[in-house]
Formats: sequence, structure tokens, C-alpha cells
Amino acid sequence: MILQKSIPHNPLETVKLPGIKPLDLKDWLVPDDAFAGQMSCRDALLTEQRAQVLQMDPGALAPAQELLQMVLDHRYPGQGDQVHRPDGVTVDIDWQDPLATLGLISQEDFCILERREGSDEHVLTGAVLCFPASWTLSEKFMRPLIAIHDTVDSYDGGMASRVQRLFDGVQVGRPLWRFNALWYQSSDLHAPRSVQDRRDTSHGKDAPFMRSEKQSILRLPVSRAVVFSIHTFMVHKDDVMAQWGETDAVV
Repeated sequence: MILQKSIPHNPLETVKLPGIKPLDLKDWLVPDDAFAGQMSCRDALLTEQRAQVLQMDPGALAPAQELLQMVLDHRYPGQGDQVHRPDGVTVDIDWQDPLATLGLISQEDFCILERREGSDEHVLTGAVLCFPASWTLSEKFMRPLIAIHDTVDSYDGGMASRVQRLFDGVQVGRPLWRFNALWYQSSDLHAPRSVQDRRDTSHGKDAPFMRSEKQSILRLPVSRAVVFSIHTFMVHKDDVMAQWGETDAVV
């Protein structure tokens, strides 16, 4: 069981969707007390289940390499062809396999979305997604935003237009972020669900674990692709309540 003891944002705060806020770039990628445990899990998933957690269109190689350079500059400045993670593991930098490298050096998952010529929406052209929360990467790969969210009840036509405007408007050097939060019966970080599977209705305030994702949105300056990064927090209910108290959660 891999758990954090705290969450840096209040996951119980009532926020009007989509709940977007400006993000200081220094707060984009921040390791926490579950770093070693989460990275060990990521290592295993990328070794044993790579096809389930990594997908990339060949045309997304350049944006993925650009993102890798940005993450290296942000988290591992000056470390060269290898990086030394805070948990003591050394990782070789593979520029021909940038998403896998990202999955091995960062606690966050990363999705690359591009609005290619002739498309009205951004499309998911690459992702390393070790910790999916009730969705499956293979079912969303190379699909546009509205199709990615087709199982989200609140994602109607109006919300789709707002999110597409958000992705069109995010500016280089001015990242954004939001969070979601949901009580879970299981603490599993790797929790995919196919669109064909019945939705699990056992979650609720009586469940013992809070899963909250810090979701960041930024634009790459050269390729102009949009990066959607996800930092997953899994915290026991007792620790959530000790930190933030009794409030209504937002999903």
C-alpha cells in the first residue's frame, strides 16, 4: 500500500468546475513523501505492462522530447545522460524513448495533446499513464478531448467548449492547474477501467481512501503541444480529516 500522509491542496474544498487556477512553474513537479513507493510501482509497470501504460504516435516524438528536456531542466538540472532520483535509483536518459524515460524519472503521469492541422480539437497523441483512475489509455489514445471525456457525466457540450478554449488559450510560461477528489475503497494507484465495464458505485464518503489528482496544463514553447500532467495523491481518510476537516468533496 503506497500512501501519502497529506495533500498540499484541500481536496474537500467546494470548487466550481472546471476549477482552473494559475500555477507557479516552480510548483509544477514536486516530489512528496510517497516518491520512493510510487516510483517503484512505476518502474514495475513500465517493465511489465508497458503497452498498458504508454502509447505514443510517431508524430509526437518531437513534443515528447521537448517535454523530457523541460522536465530534466526543472527537476534534474545539470545531470547529463543519467539522472539520480531522490530514492537513489539511477536512470539513463533515452531520447528515442522519451515518454518511458519521463515515467521513470517523475512521479507525475504525462499526456501530450496536439491540435493538428484540420482538427477542431486537441487529440491525445502520446501519454505515459501509470496511475489511471477509472479509464484506460488504449481507449483514449488518438482521440479528441470530447471523446476522451465521453464517460464523464458533467462533460457536456458546454463543458467541452470551455475546455477546448482553455487548451487553445493556455500560454507558454503561464501554466494552469486544478484538482479532483474522490473517496475510494481501494488504495490501488493503477486502477484502469474500460468503457465496457460497469462503473463501481461502492465509492463514497464511507470509503477509507481519498484519491486526489493535481492536474497541470502547460504549453510547450517549440512544438506548441499542450501537456496535461497528473500528480496522484492517495491518502487515508483519517489523515485527510486530520489535515482538512469535515467538508464536502468535489469530483
